[in-house]
Amino acid sequence: MTSSSSPSQDTRRLAQDYPEGLRADALMEEDVAWSHEIDGERDGDQFDRSERAALRRVAGLSTELEDVTEVEYRQLRLERVVLVGVWTTGTVQDADNSLAELAALAETAGALVLDGVIQRRDKPDAATYIGSGKALELRDIVVESGADTVICDGELSPGQLIQLEDVVKVKVIDRTALILDIFAQHAKSREGKAQVALAQMQYMLPRLRGWGQSLSRQMGGGSGGGLATRGPGETKIETDRRRIREKMAKMRREIAEMKTGRDIKRQERKRHKVPSVAIAGYTNAGKSSLLNRLTGAGVLVENALFATLDPTVRRAETPSGRLYTLADTVGFVRHLPHHLVEAFRSTMEEVGDADLILHVVDGSHPVPEEQLAAVREVIRDVGATDVPEVVVINKADAADPVVLQRLLRNEKRSIAVSARTGQGIEGLLALIDDELPRPSVEIEALVPYTHGKLVARAHNEGEVLSEEHTAEGTLLKVRVHEELAAELTPYVPAPAA
Repeated sequence: MTSSSSPSQDTRRLAQDYPEGLRADALMEEDVAWSHEIDGERDGDQFDRSERAALRRVAGLSTELEDVTEVEYRQLRLERVVLVGVWTTGTVQDADNSLAELAALAETAGALVLDGVIQRRDKPDAATYIGSGKALELRDIVVESGADTVICDGELSPGQLIQLEDVVKVKVIDRTALILDIFAQHAKSREGKAQVALAQMQYMLPRLRGWGQSLSRQMGGGSGGGLATRGPGETKIETDRRRIREKMAKMRREIAEMKTGRDIKRQERKRHKVPSVAIAGYTNAGKSSLLNRLTGAGVLVENALFATLDPTVRRAETPSGRLYTLADTVGFVRHLPHHLVEAFRSTMEEVGDADLILHVVDGSHPVPEEQLAAVREVIRDVGATDVPEVVVINKADAADPVVLQRLLRNEKRSIAVSARTGQGIEGLLALIDDELPRPSVEIEALVPYTHGKLVARAHNEGEVLSEEHTAEGTLLKVRVHEELAAELTPYVPAPAA
């Protein structure tokens, strides 16, 4: 608290009231007796020396929430985003659908979408993606809505990111960075995490930025450098780039080692002539739900984009008793970043090496044909165009009947199912049985009971047409591949005379 009298006045009064020998003691006293003459003019309460030196808490400034639910809400506060798209081709509906998909991606990543805008241009602006004038308008929208992030519906160059951030004054990310963030959240297996990390580093490498001149590129010393250019040589941003390249090389080696294990399992299945079926399709089309319905795999099912990234392979059986494997693959999306296609190539090889592709499409989507085109583009990228394809129109219970009929009419080999209710699943199993490649050799053999392994292999690797147990052995009529047919040939019964 402040005093109404000066320190020099207090000293003179103490000199008058106390003898000379007691003045020092009186000055050192923490509690001096209150005097009306000295203290009466002071305003407010007085503090002793320890209280004056102590830190004093000012009431009413703390913003800490006391209620537990409010505290939890604050910790889980979502990022507030504004979406921006550039409409170059197609109709207005196409542009709206693309931005709606970007909003679904943002919500999956854990953001709260506040607003979305689209600009009609022949091509994105080379500097700020949407042009300098529209960037200023976007800045006003960001300020008005209170957003802290802008998400662009496209892949931006490093220069576009920097210049757009300079205008809107908040963080700017593009569609590629958003998808990479979702993949990083959902990757669970060691291989999946390594693939996502590799894709992220490929994306980050050309976009590293330095803070100030100390991190910018500088010339090293030398006769050709000229005056005032003999800097320290390699700077921090260049060191970061070198370290990222080293990590990328390490990640590629690790993924190659994991790919070896996957290839061995795949070769083992081929050696045993077990047909394989790959489930491919747009993200959130219901691939994992279909896998669970067909095999009871128990894979995570969630109404979210890219809910499952790690491929799952399960063994299944056709209605006729033929064994085959069913593989669930990563979901696809329009404009899937090429970093992800490259990083997940080892996983997507399940599609290229399959004997049949179940192309799952969301029948309840407004434009399912766009999903079909996007997935087929990625299938071409991984070299699986020669694999037979069956279009499985999922969510038939929630789809528009007109859309279903249009898809069934346009896609020659297609079937409508519902993984949730089980509608059409029996027909799909029969279709898989018909479409899977059949063994090339039909043979009838009387296998002695001492060679039961051949009978088991005939069941596992071929198609048993008939089986009869006789006194001499098991009489089999089967369709098998050439190698097993050669082993069964010695037991072919001699023709009757």
